[in-house]
Amino acid sequence: MHALVFADRLGAELAPLTERLAVPLLPIVGKELLVYTIEALIDAGVRDLTVVTAARGAQTETSSLGDGRRWGMHIRYVLSRGEESPASLWPRLNRPTTEATLVLRGDLLRSPVIGAFLHQAQNQSGCLAAWAASDPRGSLLLVRPGCTDPGPQLESLRWDQPRPLPSTGCCQLADASLSCLQDLPAYHRACLDLVAGRFSGLAPSGQALALGLHAGRRANVQPRSLKQGVAYVGANSRVHPEAELLGEVVIGDEVLIDRAATIRDSVILPRTYIGELVEVRNAIVAGNHLMRVDTGAHLMISEAFLLGRLGAREGRAPGSVWDRLAGLVLLVLSLPLWPIALAAAALSGTGALIERETLIGNRRLDQRPGGAPRGEFAALRWGTPIPLLRHLPRLLAVISGDLRLFGVAPLTPSESYSRTEDWQQVRDQAPVGLLGPTQLNLSAAAPLEERLLSDAFYARKPSWQGDLGILWRGARMLVNGEAWRRSAAPGD
Repeated sequence: MHALVFADRLGAELAPLTERLAVPLLPIVGKELLVYTIEALIDAGVRDLTVVTAARGAQTETSSLGDGRRWGMHIRYVLSRGEESPASLWPRLNRPTTEATLVLRGDLLRSPVIGAFLHQAQNQSGCLAAWAASDPRGSLLLVRPGCTDPGPQLESLRWDQPRPLPSTGCCQLADASLSCLQDLPAYHRACLDLVAGRFSGLAPSGQALALGLHAGRRANVQPRSLKQGVAYVGANSRVHPEAELLGEVVIGDEVLIDRAATIRDSVILPRTYIGELVEVRNAIVAGNHLMRVDTGAHLMISEAFLLGRLGAREGRAPGSVWDRLAGLVLLVLSLPLWPIALAAAALSGTGALIERETLIGNRRLDQRPGGAPRGEFAALRWGTPIPLLRHLPRLLAVISGDLRLFGVAPLTPSESYSRTEDWQQVRDQAPVGLLGPTQLNLSAAAPLEERLLSDAFYARKPSWQGDLGILWRGARMLVNGEAWRRSAAPGD
């Protein structure tokens, strides 16, 4: 049996969620929306699938769904203009009339009733069997071999102008839930219904950490954060131990919830940062977009320390030509400071003019798929406690490619190997650099956890504007003397 899944919604009714994602890829409690339909098809024994996509068809095809190999099925994609008439699209698909075809929409959320429908359809006569859902767009249609023109019935699946199916002669399925996600409040309600167990046949994925608390892979959340109600925390997300989750809460993948934040009856989309002391109630949050579902208010928060969008820092390859050139320019400009650094080291009384330290840089040990561990490099520093003069030799590491101009602070091998928490690995998604928030704002004597947290925020919120701000702050420090003050410890 073959399945034809329409997932060609344009998604204007779900903006701004669909500004970056196609509707089939919208997250619903840890999974893409289309995955729920795919899993229901697999449970029903269907392994051959055609997905009709719209404007972002390439995005759907190149997502984690891919060709279906991860589920042991075959998926191919057909591009449409978006929300086309299924009846007019059917002839262009050239479906063989010798094979049964299950037709349904995959850009909405329904209970996994496909297997039960196919079982009941065996007792129905005619070239077409159907299950009429409460909304016709959620219906299921089985086109049997020999049916050459199922067009009129296919119009029930049309997104913009669905034609209701007749209730007589259709399969009857009990305890089936359906949400067409027709607007933001409906999306919000579907997520909370699923996490609270009100959506028939579906339950949160992940590990049950405590009563009412489920978490995805490598999620960092303490059961004490759930003060009341139920919650799902997505993969690679971190909820500060002092944050509070109340009511019904869904937190997507790779989310950071900062200290003393309060999340109540809300949905937090992936790669979102919720700042310290921020309260979110009855809302959907996507990056810096906050959408209240009770009042309809839509706010864009410009202050990144309140709400922000996190993203993997792609960056350029370690040691890119631009970084090396910038390092060379800075080295030339800093040459007048080197004799001063030599004199300061001689007068410091520490014994050594030049010290040697081993750091973890940007060079990969090999080219294995998925990224190899970063290798060590030998860095030099002047034997003076004045930070600016002490770290002048790191410009040589920028020129050699071991450091980038902007990035997270370099760690020693012992510091790198001592990391045990998953959130502490987030910094590895950014390059190691000469300048960064951690290098400028924190002393090297600051606790390792504090430095790693600073690096993690930098790694998950990449922007060239932010890097320019770092450069400007570094230039100001030279003028106001911060970089010239003696460190509290020689190792700073």
